[in-house]
Amino acid sequence: MQTSLTIALTTAIVGAHGGPDAVAGYGTGARLEYLLIPLVFALGAPMVALVGTNIGAGQRERALRIALIGGALAFAISETVGIAAAIWPAAWLGLFGSDERMLATGADYLRVVGPAYGFFGLGPALYFASQGAGRLAWPLLAGLLRMLLAVGGGWLAVSLTGSLVWCFAIVALALVTYGVTIVTAIASGAWFRH
Repeated sequence: MQTSLTIALTTAIVGAHGGPDAVAGYGTGARLEYLLIPLVFALGAPMVALVGTNIGAGQRERALRIALIGGALAFAISETVGIAAAIWPAAWLGLFGSDERMLATGADYLRVVGPAYGFFGLGPALYFASQGAGRLAWPLLAGLLRMLLAVGGGWLAVSLTGSLVWCFAIVALALVTYGVTIVTAIASGAWFRH
C-alpha cells in the first residue's frame, strides 16, 4: 500500500508540473518498479518460512544470514533490471508509445531512478523476512520514510527548480533511503531487541 500511495502521489506531482505527456512517461517508467514486486516476492515468500522456522528453532544467526542473502539476491536482480532500463530506456518505453515528450520524461525517470531499483528490491525482500521474524516495525517505518521523502521532497524539488529531473533524483534518494534503512536495522539486530 505504501508503494502504491507513493507512486500515486508522485504521479500527481509530475502531472501538476509536467502535464499529461509527462505523466504518461513517468507512469510508464514507474510501472517497471511494479513489475519488480513479483520477482522479489518469489524470493521473499520462502524467506518468511525460512526465517520464521530458524528463529523458532533458536537459530537467530542463521535466520539473519538467510534474510541478508535473500536481500542481496533481490538487490542484484532488481539492480540489474534498473541498470538495463537506465541504459536502454527506449526498449521499455517504446512498448507503450512513441510520443516524444512521453519518451523523454520516461527516459529521464529511468536514467535517474533505475540505478536505485536494487534498493527497492532489497526493501520488500527484507519486509518478507521481517514477517518471518514477526518484526515489521522497521520495514513499515522505512516505507513511510520513503513515501514522505519522495512526495515531500519531490514536490519541494520541482517547486523550487521547475525540473522533473530533480523530482526524480529525490525519488531515487527515497528508494536508497528505504533499502538502507531496512538493511541497517535488520543487520544491527533490530529483530532481537525488545
